[in-house]
Parts: sequence; C-alpha cells; structure tokens
Amino acid sequence: MARTRLTTARTGRTAPRTRTAPRTRVAALAAAVALTALTGCGAADMTRQASPFADAKSSRTVTLSVQSWVGAQANVAVAQYLLEHELGYRVDTVQIDEVPAWDALSQGRVDAILEDWGHPEQEKRYVDDKATIKPGGELGVTGHIGWFVPTYFAEQHPDVTDWKNLNKYASDFRTAESGSKGQLMDGSPSYVTNDKALVKNLGLDYQVVFAGSEAAQITQIKQFAKEKKPFLSYWYKPQWLFEKVPMTEVKLPAHEEGCDADAEKVACAYPHTPLRKFLNGRFADGGGDAAAFLKKFRWTTEMQNDVSLMIAEEKLAPQEAAARWVKANEATWRAWLPS
Repeated sequence: MARTRLTTARTGRTAPRTRTAPRTRVAALAAAVALTALTGCGAADMTRQASPFADAKSSRTVTLSVQSWVGAQANVAVAQYLLEHELGYRVDTVQIDEVPAWDALSQGRVDAILEDWGHPEQEKRYVDDKATIKPGGELGVTGHIGWFVPTYFAEQHPDVTDWKNLNKYASDFRTAESGSKGQLMDGSPSYVTNDKALVKNLGLDYQVVFAGSEAAQITQIKQFAKEKKPFLSYWYKPQWLFEKVPMTEVKLPAHEEGCDADAEKVACAYPHTPLRKFLNGRFADGGGDAAAFLKKFRWTTEMQNDVSLMIAEEKLAPQEAAARWVKANEATWRAWLPS
C-alpha cells in the first residue's frame, strides 16, 4: 500500500504511496517492536542496515523485505517458516517502506518482496528498462482500499453508504482533531491515499486526519467500536480487523481506468489490485529451491487473515502463528515446494 500517486495505463492500478509519517510516535515504536519479533534473525530497518546475505551466490540464506502491516508480516512469517523448516535455508528479514524496497531489491540488498500493491513507475524502471527485478507471480490476494463506516452505524443510517450523503453526517463524524468538519481517518501519509484530493474534488465537508500507522488506526477504530461511536475511515482489504469490527464500505464514484492519473483531480474510488511478488533478477534466476518456492507461494485472503489474526489478536509470535498454520494446512503448502 505504498503512497505516491502512481498509475499506469497497463494496469490501471494506483500505487501505494510511500509510508512516511507514523500515526503516533508510540504506535510507530510498537510496530517496530512487533516487527523485531518477526524473525529469530531479527528484522532491520533498511535505512540503517542491509542483510549481508542477500544476493549471495551459493548462499543458503534468503533475505525478505517485510512491510509494516500485519498481512505482509503474515506472508513473510509463513514463507520464512517453510524456507527454514522444509528447505533448510536461513531467512533474514529487513523492514523497509514500499518504494525504497524496490531500490533495495534492484540492488540485491533484499531478495524478494512478497506483497506489492502496485508501483508502475518502479516496475517500468526496474522490470522493463533495467531488468534488475523480475515478477514473482501473484500472491493470490486482491487488495482494495476504500472508505468504511461501522456496520452498526450503516444499519441505522443506510444512506451513509453513498458518498453523496456524507455531508449530511459530517457532524456525526466530528472529532477534536477535525474541528468543525467531519473526520476522515487515514493511516500513515506514506500509504497509497487519494483522500485529500477526494474530499476536495467531491466537495465534502471533511478533514483528513492521519492516525500515523496501521496499529494506531486499529486502536482508534476499536475504541470507537467499543463505545458504539460513528466513524468514517480509510481502510483496506484484506485486513483481519473486519472479523472484530464489522465495517461497511461507502460507495465512491466508480473507478475507471485513468480516473486517478492526475493526483490533484482524483474523484473516483480506489481500484481492486491483485497483489504481486517480485524477486531480485539474479536471485530469480539463480536462487535455486528458495526462488522456486517463492514463485509458487500463493494463498488466499482467508489464509492470510487466519495468520494475521493470530499475530495481531492472539498475540502469537509470527513464527508461532506460522507454525500453527503450517500444521493445519499441509495440503496447501506442499504444492509450493520444489518438486
């Protein structure tokens, strides 16, 4: 879900903007601590450290880029567990934002990105022009960003699910942070978000307020839900929180190819984006069983959510969650192993 307004005629996808500011300093710290627990080898911030094992010839070590949201952590946890326990690799993970991850992948500082939400500029530069990165196939999960209200509020006010009626409810969504306007709660400014342009271009009486991170936004949504308060939030699928806080999507003007090409003029819904994997070019060709496995790695939204829930709600360490999932889903993951 990275964030800079990037679209392409080839895919019509909106690229996630590069996540920048966290929702809150506390949330950012919490996310960093949680990510450190992701692997026994430790997760490093790419701005400070690159794995010495990435792109190493004849190495039995694989370096995976891991993003801050829990769905991406679930992908990496399961891939890491199987690479280590079934194929005998050491797995090193590196925490890095989405756009810088492409630079690191091209340079061989990481070997693979397992969940990309669409970065057409980077794809053209590194896949088409330089050929330093190669597609690794689809993850099997389709991502979608949208605006959501709690289902308990939508059931009381069914017309709130049409964007044309949002101004009618602006006063219900006011917060201290949004002042006299309704609050549209976003996550991190680094996520793919057109929300400021949408609010302006659709003439909505709302203020975009950034929580700072996925963790902070989840905390705020849970608190609203606990108190049965109305809220309007930028959110995305797949995401395990829907299992805990049912939310209903607000229908924005239909997305059509090219409608989001100009970041300042966007007035349409976000697209549905098949999430994809990308591998460093040398690793894709010479990474042996590890590269073959990662190309075959493909699961469903429900499977990703199962692992995400264990990590985020049950507070299991990612590798513990992965071990539990692997034990219960052998028929699925056996097909990913090189024959």
